[in-house]
Amino acid sequence: MSEKLLSRQEIFRGKILTLCVDEVLLENNKKSVREVVYHPGAVAILPILNDGCIILVKQFRYPIGRELLEVPAGKLDRNEDPLSCAKRELEEETGYKSESLEYFGSIYTTPGFSNEQIHLYVATNLTKGHQNPDEDELLYISVVHQEKAISMCFNGEIVDAKTIALIMLAHKKGVI
Repeated sequence: MSEKLLSRQEIFRGKILTLCVDEVLLENNKKSVREVVYHPGAVAILPILNDGCIILVKQFRYPIGRELLEVPAGKLDRNEDPLSCAKRELEEETGYKSESLEYFGSIYTTPGFSNEQIHLYVATNLTKGHQNPDEDELLYISVVHQEKAISMCFNGEIVDAKTIALIMLAHKKGVI
């Protein structure tokens, strides 16, 4: 199945995303409108310490009006390789470096209205460096035992989709 783009009206272009209203032609030759948030993509990293604990970050998320416990993550810069972004975001948000980042695939966050794709990584063999978040990021590190993190996904303490997906994938693959 596919839809053919007929026209695009850009409504907003910001630092992180672009909002467009696209007119499309469906396979049944009917026209429809799609409101689409175009996003450059992102990475998410599950840092695992040598003792098996994982590093999460707590931060306030303005759109939902509450703090969330999440894996470190960040937006891809223009033409940036996801692995390079993962290394950069890991160090910026947690202060840890790793040369052992394993790619675990990717997810689409909200494909009904956005093309945002998040590349998932697991980081091991961590070495402590210096946390250096962006000016507009207030992050608090939380070290959680892997079994507790898994139970937090099931009991609703962790509700961030990328975090749940990455913890569950790592658990399923026997990494945690």
